Amino acid sequence: MSQDRHQATIVDQFTRQAVPFSTAPGIRDEEALRLVIEAAGAGPADTVLDVACGGGIVVCALARVVRHATGIDLTPAMIDQARRLQAERGLANVSWHVGDVRPLPFADGAFSIVTSRYAFHHLLDPAGALREMARVCAPGGRVMLIDVAASPDPARAAEFNRMEKLRDPSHARALPLAELTALFAGAGLAAPTLTQYRLETDLDGVLSRSFPDPGDADRVRAIVQGALDDDRLGIPVWRDGPVVRLAYPIAVLVARLAPA
Repeated sequence: MSQDRHQATIVDQFTRQAVPFSTAPGIRDEEALRLVIEAAGAGPADTVLDVACGGGIVVCALARVVRHATGIDLTPAMIDQARRLQAERGLANVSWHVGDVRPLPFADGAFSIVTSRYAFHHLLDPAGALREMARVCAPGGRVMLIDVAASPDPARAAEFNRMEKLRDPSHARALPLAELTALFAGAGLAAPTLTQYRLETDLDGVLSRSFPDPGDADRVRAIVQGALDDDRLGIPVWRDGPVVRLAYPIAVLVARLAPA
């Protein structure tokens, strides 16, 4: 798929997902956001950029502890949600941009912390995106990547990505942890520290927040039902009474740039 066509798919999906995604309990989970703030080492002297910021949840969480936080996202409807959240929380030290990650419209070394959460599996060129994040991070700053980590088993990772692509056509590829880590070396960054957690949800809920093509929701259900028996997705899937639940393994990777 061409970059332009893929970006159009992202904008289409996340225009429709803007409200359900931004208000999902797992996406707004305060414990996970505290972990992100701690992993970033964020403090009152920091300036932050969140790449593919979606509804501004990470930006607004960081804005409570940093000097200034900026969010950029390709989808105008997501930035609209972000502005609403900013207003709800009465934050003045925040700014928003509609734009793409390649290239980022910011000067070299403009931010002390550069983050991206739950976005890299939508990117056709995650390595290029991380290089751009490193470019706009100041010497001594931190680059933080937070995303789902696919199984290290190639067959399970492929089935997981097939399921996610059916669920959300803007999905590109979730990377195994080893590949996510290798992106940092490719961007000229030091080996990152790793923190992990699980993003738990239920099958009906995750389908209600995405917009699969006709018939694909049933295909997703069949794949997840099968995973109850054979671990075909390489992620935890279990039955909680009548509810099928699953947990996305999340990797939080942070690298500090060398000081000037």
